[in-house]
Amino acid sequence: MESIKKLLEVMATLRDVETGCPWDVAQDFSTIAPYTVEEAYEVADAIARGDMTDLKDELGDLLFQVVFHAQMAAELGSFEFDDVARGISEKMIRRHPHVFGTAKEREKGPAKGAWEQIKAAERAANDTSESKSALDGIAMSLPALKRAQKLGKRASTVGFDWPGTEGVRAKIAEELAELSAAECSGKPEEVADELGDLLFSVVNLARHLKVDAEQALTDANRKFERRFRKLEDAAKKENLDISQLDIDALEARWQQAKKDLA
Repeated sequence: MESIKKLLEVMATLRDVETGCPWDVAQDFSTIAPYTVEEAYEVADAIARGDMTDLKDELGDLLFQVVFHAQMAAELGSFEFDDVARGISEKMIRRHPHVFGTAKEREKGPAKGAWEQIKAAERAANDTSESKSALDGIAMSLPALKRAQKLGKRASTVGFDWPGTEGVRAKIAEELAELSAAECSGKPEEVADELGDLLFSVVNLARHLKVDAEQALTDANRKFERRFRKLEDAAKKENLDISQLDIDALEARWQQAKKDLA
């Protein structure tokens, strides 16, 4: 594809130590990684807003991040962009035997749990360490909610899980009680520790309910922002300073904002 070829040429030119951009030349994997994460979030934001023009632009920015990392790896002699593209193609074919497999596999259709089983086999084949864990391969840099959900899901593949939501709800109640006890102790580190356990348990409930915890909180953030801005706008129309309103007045206006945006 000419467009991909052109993009790779642009990246190589930017990284040229003699004639390239000094900023691009000075970067390495660790300095570019935060931009890669940021661009992924901007793609998700464009999707949430339903802005297809912006989505096209943000996808380009994200693709550029992939090309940037591939170029740096090529300079080290590790791998090139073609290796990245070839690798993901082979992986998707391998993980979809019901689409790309034998006639018998295609006729059988997708098997429940097959995706995780194939991934587990891949991890086992690629793991050269003596100590292997069911939790291997879950990136440390993932957002905390996303990583918590992946940890819980991975642990469940070896039977470490509640059979249903009742056990998770009981665990949440237990963690709430422990958090209250920690508050009474007056030790901030214990409060933080118990609060973390509570959050982890809530994420497990989301997993059992088949809800993406990260997306659920993202949606809740957006909902809160819309309602709070509505509350602010209503107060301004009444020439009111919301910082001077008592909790009852704020609650009344909050409930009105919810109704107005329903």
